Formats: sequence, C-alpha cells, structure tokens
Amino acid sequence: MRRFTSLTEVRNELTAGTTTCRQLVEYYLDNIQKKSHLNAFLEVWPEEALVQAEAVDAKLAAGTAGKLAGMVIGLKDVLAYKDHALQSSSHILDGFKSLFTGTAVQRLLDEDAILIGRQNCDEFAMGASNETSYFGPARNEIDPERVPGGSSGGSAVAVQADMCLASIGSDTGGSVRQPAAFCGIIGFKPTYSRISRYGLVAYASSFDQIGTLTRSVEDAALLLEVMAGPDDFDSTVSQQPVPAYSELLTPAPHYRIGYIRDTMERPGLNSEIKAAVEETLDTLRGQGHVVDAVEFPYLDFIVPSYYILTTAEASSNLSRFDGVKYGYRAPDATDLESLYKKTRAQGFGPEVQRRILLGTFVLSADYYDAYYTKAQRVRRLIKDKTDELLRQYDFLVLPTTPTTAFKIGENQKDALAMYLADIFTVQASLAGVPAISVPAGVDSAGLPIGVQVLSGAFREEHLLAFANSLTESLTPAIP
Repeated sequence: MRRFTSLTEVRNELTAGTTTCRQLVEYYLDNIQKKSHLNAFLEVWPEEALVQAEAVDAKLAAGTAGKLAGMVIGLKDVLAYKDHALQSSSHILDGFKSLFTGTAVQRLLDEDAILIGRQNCDEFAMGASNETSYFGPARNEIDPERVPGGSSGGSAVAVQADMCLASIGSDTGGSVRQPAAFCGIIGFKPTYSRISRYGLVAYASSFDQIGTLTRSVEDAALLLEVMAGPDDFDSTVSQQPVPAYSELLTPAPHYRIGYIRDTMERPGLNSEIKAAVEETLDTLRGQGHVVDAVEFPYLDFIVPSYYILTTAEASSNLSRFDGVKYGYRAPDATDLESLYKKTRAQGFGPEVQRRILLGTFVLSADYYDAYYTKAQRVRRLIKDKTDELLRQYDFLVLPTTPTTAFKIGENQKDALAMYLADIFTVQASLAGVPAISVPAGVDSAGLPIGVQVLSGAFREEHLLAFANSLTESLTPAIP
C-alpha cells in the first residue's frame, strides 16, 4: 500500500474499492511493528482499531460515514480516552486508566476516526526533544540518533514514519510545531480556547492547546473543524461559531506579510534555516505579496517570561499527583508526609521536578512580585505588540526552530540550551494566537527545516488557506 498524504487520497481509494479501512489499519499496524525501534508508540490497540475499521467500512457502504472515515489517528499520551491508559509518559501515573473520554477525542470518534494507539511524549509535555519521557526518547526516522523534537515527539514520528495518517498532540509553547519542523511534516496550533481542553492533562492551563500533526494542511483544517467549538465541560473554551475550515482553503490573491527582523539576525539561528526562510520570503514577494521587515522589541523576554509563567502553573497543576488517589505510590513510605515526598521524588523525572521547583519558587511570597507578576506584565506587552503587528499584517513569518534536529543527548545537560529551542514558537503561545509550521526543504545533512506562520486570533481559516498555498510553493522536507 502506498503512503497517503491526505484523507482525500484515502477516501478516493476507499470509494474506488481499491482498499478498505481494515486494510489501512493492517498496513499501519505493520509499519508500527517494523519501526518499533523509533519508540513512537507506547501502546497500540490493534483489536480495537480493526473493529473500528470494520464498522467504518460498513458505514461507508451504507453511505452514513462521518467526515473522518478512513483517517487513522494516534493520540499523544496526554489525551483522555475512556478505559485506556493515560500516563503523560510519566512513572507517577503507572497503571492509571482514564475514567472518561475527552471532548476532542470524542468528537473524532463521532466522525468515524479510527484510533490506533497512544504515543510517546516528553513527561507531562515538558520538553523540546522527547528525551524526558519515562519510556525513553522517540527517535527521528531520518536519523534515529537524532531527536524528533518535543513534546509531541512520538506523535510527529508516527506521521513522519507512516504509522498513522495524523496525530493529535498538545502545544503549550511549541510542542506540536517544533517536532513537526524536525520531522518534516505540518504542525498546527489553533487559537487558545478554540478547542476544548476537557480531557487534556494540564501542564500550564493558560497556554495548553490541542493541536494536530499531519502531512497536509487540508487534514489539519478538517481535524480543527471536527474538534473545535463550545463545550459544556470547559468554561474557558471559545463560544465562537466554527467555520467549515476544510472548505475555505482558497487563499486571497495578495496578503500583507511581516517578518520579525530580529529573528533573522539571532546569533543562534542556523544559517541554512535562515536561508530557507529568506527563500520563502523571496517566493512570497515573487507571488505579489507585500513582505516587510517588522520590529518586535521583546524577543529576548519571550523565553524567560514563558518559563516563569508555565512553571508556576505546572507547580499548581501537578500537585494533584501525590500517590494517594491513583498512579504510582512509593513502596517505602512510612507515613503521609513521606508518602508525598517519596512518591513525587521517585515518580517525577528530573525535568518535571526542575519545573515544579522553579514554579514553586516564583510563586513564593518573597518572589511572587519579582518574578510571576512581572512575567504577567511582560506577557501582556508581548500579546499587545503581537496583536498590533497582526492588525497591520495578515501574517507573520518566522523560523519554527533555531536549529534542525539535534542529536539525542546533545542538550540534555544544558537546560538553558533546551529552553532556547522554543525561542521562535513561544510568541504565539504567549499571545494566544494560531500558528502553523510547514516544511521548507532540508539542510545539507538532509534534516527537515520548518517555516512558521502566525495570524490573528480566530483567523484560522485565513491562516490555513495561506499555509495550504505555501506548501504548494515550498519544497517538501520528506516525500
């Protein structure tokens, strides 16, 4: 069976009778087994997926199938699916199974998506390389000695290596877009609140957003169309109506596009990524778009403010994991206090512990105003300036990452270097605006390069239409 790049291609073959959903699932299961060394999946659900596939085949024959019939999807290990394990790739949730299905996952099932398994990620979605996972790193198919990015690393590899057609991940500060760039696929984060977070394990609640990893913008649009919208279980979700994104992929003839001058002049920006972004901007100029350099004076404050705020929220959100109610419990605890201490010390990995400690520190009475309050003020400045630019321009274009995929272990001993890998992705997260990473060729070592596009809040239909046209103009990272 050939590699599919979109659900449209799958549906064409299903309609023609040249394949069935069952055969599709068997094909992906075979790929998962053959490529198990990439450590993309923590758990596969073969029997369930085959039963789902046969049910969808019957619906297709009867003409009653949903929008996602024929789409085989993997779930990042932070999404609740009733009676299935949910661990956030952490030791502390050993043995835990979800008691309910999250809203986004249920909406996929309601439209006849076929769920094939649970995917590896950085522990509690904290990381930019998938190396903090309790189950070991996922590996980049192009070079298994290199990281796939994080935190949705397993989800990206699964799409990259043709183990499923699409993956659902989460993006707090770039956790869908950065691995998409490293793996040569499309990573999309919608506006904050566009998709319900009910059933998403919380890391930093004012940043977390469910996102998609696909091989086509068309599929990203369709998945957003299915998952977005009001939800009685999430009081923070947007009440705005959901457009038919998949039917609105025709771009306008001309756009006003800005690129942040400072991102192109960063000393840490890989020269080949810089060249790829410049080539993208030249292509856009050649197509008749207005392309201007713009000033964004807060780039140096993005990463510090992001990590102060997200670690503060994490220290609060992760307090619920204590060994009392569910998950791992320290076997050598002697009383309640030692149960808390030993369970959390043994159950959380070093990076999660680091972030909890940082967050607890910045929330402490002596330092709250010095760090947390100031970071909130800086976030407001970043959001206001980003919104101002996105009123002047239809889109902002910038690199997705400062480097291509680095080697496993290369940055593990330098937390600051790892945090700076997020420098170009966290702006959209701080501002709450949608962003997408699309492939823009490869470097001299054959490693994928991603270009990122931001648009104004709730302007996903414009962003997706533009990104769709951009993918047709740029050289794909992988065939």
